[in-house]
Amino acid sequence: MTDSIKEEKKSAAAESAPGVNGERPAAAVSGMLMLLLNIALSILSVIGIIGSAIRIEQGALAWISLLILFILYLSIGMPILLAGLKVLKPNEAYVLTLFGKYYGTLKGPGFYFTNPFVTAVNPGAEALTALNAPSSGTEGSSPQAAPKATKKISLKAMTLSNSRQKINDELGNPIEIGIIVIWKIIDTTKAVFNVDNYCEYLSIQCDSALRNIVRLYPYDAPEDSGERSLRGSSQEISDKLKEAIQEKVDVAGIEILEARITHLAYAPEIAAAMLQRQQASAIIDARKMIVDGAVGMVEMALEKLSENQIVELDEERKAAMVSNLLVVLCGNKDAQPIVNSGSLY
Repeated sequence: MTDSIKEEKKSAAAESAPGVNGERPAAAVSGMLMLLLNIALSILSVIGIIGSAIRIEQGALAWISLLILFILYLSIGMPILLAGLKVLKPNEAYVLTLFGKYYGTLKGPGFYFTNPFVTAVNPGAEALTALNAPSSGTEGSSPQAAPKATKKISLKAMTLSNSRQKINDELGNPIEIGIIVIWKIIDTTKAVFNVDNYCEYLSIQCDSALRNIVRLYPYDAPEDSGERSLRGSSQEISDKLKEAIQEKVDVAGIEILEARITHLAYAPEIAAAMLQRQQASAIIDARKMIVDGAVGMVEMALEKLSENQIVELDEERKAAMVSNLLVVLCGNKDAQPIVNSGSLY
């Protein structure tokens, strides 16, 4: 029941604002045909101006009117028609508005002619230009020209790499983490009209989702505990990040293709202490493994001696033998053998 109510609300919202919640193709014809027609009319206008100027001395009003008409076409009509020509490459689109109203979306590679009075809208052009700007390079090298902002909306898969953030994990330890997000626009009208700047909106939502996810996991966890951690469960973290970001950016017509952690480390103020802690944990685990193995070897040695009846040992001799074997097996350095030529007593 609740699902049907939600669907009815969504459909009602879509009907109330069809220009914002759904794309529609913009009316357009072949741009090459209109270009050839415009060139032909321009040539005829030039010929007409020359002919009218020659015959205007006769004083006929018709020739004066034709001269004015040809001049108006060359000065006003031709530039207006040229403004309606649009060129699109693969995975590019124009979102067009006519006097403030949504006119349509022009998609697909080709040469088009549309209403000359429409305006292309792309609020994220400057942010994308800054995102794709080339680095300055090494010192002394010539600076590279930054790409110009364009009104075309790219439908390609793009990369967003925000700056590293300092976030507290589940245990309260400050960590530095950075992610990279692969995304693309699937609904141009939502990207243009539903949010102020889809690039900045995506960046903010990525930071927010990252903070919410990181606070649910510790930085690290013992391997035998089965507990999820940021370092040991990278695939699970990536999947949850992708779902959390996608839920927030649906309103902007953006699809998240992938979200991955690119940097994960303790914050500098606790990095040294955490390194000592990890080293201590590793030493303890190693010692535990060594002791377990040594006890097993001593137990096996005593059983073999008893089964094969090589020597009969009383409790005191067994204790001495266990002590010696444990010292040899658990010591950090090689044991120095001592030959006893006398009795133990």
